[in-house]
Amino acid sequence: MRAMERRSLAAAVFDRSHLTGSFLLRSGQVSSEYFDKYRFEADPRLLRALAEALAELVPEGTEVLAGLELGGVPLAVALGQVTGLPTAFVRKAAKPYGTRRVAEGSDVEGRRVLVVEDVVTSGGQVVASTGDLRDLGAEVDHALCVIDREAGGPDALAAIGVALRPLFTMTALKAAAGR
Repeated sequence: MRAMERRSLAAAVFDRSHLTGSFLLRSGQVSSEYFDKYRFEADPRLLRALAEALAELVPEGTEVLAGLELGGVPLAVALGQVTGLPTAFVRKAAKPYGTRRVAEGSDVEGRRVLVVEDVVTSGGQVVASTGDLRDLGAEVDHALCVIDREAGGPDALAAIGVALRPLFTMTALKAAAGR
């Protein structure tokens, strides 16, 4: 992706999803700004553009895209459409009925799996879901996200042997939006 296209995409994500106020994050941190990922995931043109940009970050040899509940699922599906890779949907916890599986869709056992998330702050959910996937026999050494909030996520993932590949950092989004 050319630099101008990347800045334009970052500005579109910022404009579509950046909110100000007081927000409690999943990590327990309170933030004065929030990126409402559902706003960029619900926009079909923006979601497609993000999937095309994310496709450039998919590690060679990836066999399955694992979208994390809930925000990683639409991204993984769109990315699968662009790359042709099958998708698994990873729950935060298995349901007590139906298949009772934590990962639905494509089988992950013995396969190289790329975790797909929307926004990473502390990395807590990616760490937990990576553990679940590894327990199922998946090989997970990379994760990819649209926004790295630059709040410890890459370090938390590195500690479990996972490299985070963000499309944008919080700093890059703000710069593209002129903030």
